[in-house]
Amino acid sequence: MKLIFLVCLAAVAAAAPRPQDQPPVAILRDDRHDDGDGNFNYAFESEDGISVSAAGEPGAAGQSNIQGSFRFTLPDGTIAEVSYTADEDGFRPESDLLPIAHPLPAHALEQIRFAEEQRAAGEVFEK
Repeated sequence: MKLIFLVCLAAVAAAAPRPQDQPPVAILRDDRHDDGDGNFNYAFESEDGISVSAAGEPGAAGQSNIQGSFRFTLPDGTIAEVSYTADEDGFRPESDLLPIAHPLPAHALEQIRFAEEQRAAGEVFEK
């Protein structure tokens, strides 16, 4: 059994794509600051258009509250940018690249309203 696993692992390793010969990318900016008490910030930028920055502070529940952004160039040459907040309410990204949900159709909204009326009237349905 171990032999079969090793053969499969070797096959996967042999089939893995090899990195192409690309020149190294220069780092234009790499700033970091950490107070050691949960307050930190960093900023990174490379010559190929990648940029990352974030600032954090301790949160009320022991987590880090972070606000940041990252930017990179898409294959078609346009710039992709995402800003985000991560705190006790979760991770919330904002970007024009993110999909937006379609509005619910009228019949679905009517069903939701009807169900809420039934729930408010105390009706209970068993599964």
